[in-house]
Amino acid sequence: MQIIPAIDIIDGKCVRLTEGDYAQKKVYNEDPLEVAKAFEGIGLMRLHLVDLDGAKAGEVINFKVLEKIANKTSLAIDFGGGIKKETTLKTVFDTGAKYATIGSLAVKDPVLFESWIQKFTPQVFMLGADVFEEKIAVGGWLEKTNMDVFTFMESYINKGVTQIFCTDIQKDGKLQGPSVDLYQKIINKFPQLQLIASGGVSNLQDLITLREIGCAAAIVGKAIYENRITINELAKF
Repeated sequence: MQIIPAIDIIDGKCVRLTEGDYAQKKVYNEDPLEVAKAFEGIGLMRLHLVDLDGAKAGEVINFKVLEKIANKTSLAIDFGGGIKKETTLKTVFDTGAKYATIGSLAVKDPVLFESWIQKFTPQVFMLGADVFEEKIAVGGWLEKTNMDVFTFMESYINKGVTQIFCTDIQKDGKLQGPSVDLYQKIINKFPQLQLIASGGVSNLQDLITLREIGCAAAIVGKAIYENRITINELAKF
């Protein structure tokens, strides 16, 4: 199982939110590049970079952070937050992202997203499934839908998408453990999927559990910044 550390950006700084609430924001580092280099330094190979300003504005704001990290590290970056237009998507790739993270758009405008899958190939996308009580939520989690997570995932697995990360909103940023039961259900239903766990990881045991149930990767954020999982522990894992 791969570890994918998360860097969330507001005003160019590394922050974390609780339950996706912008009012519950904590700044951890003024310099995201410094954080990314620390991850690269212990042998991690990927990075989950989220433009929270972009997610809120509906257009990417923090291109410069992506550019800096892409130019000065060898991390394979997935970048998301505000990718709504094809020109923006191209710029994200041109600026150095290996994968584009798509969430709300895949729910609200499936026709557009499907055209991107055909044009750019499904392999360059990481699909985000944000979940509240097994139903999909969109728009920075502010909007709940009636679409169940399994139907949503299946529609895109059938179109060739292989990487999906699933975040349980009720768990995210709370350090109370990930949604193991939900992930187990998803893996049982879609054994071919590279399921990426996201949200709630609070300690090393959580990572061991996620590996045991068959997750392909786990996105880890707050647990690192709050020293619940040390950089040394991550390096060993």
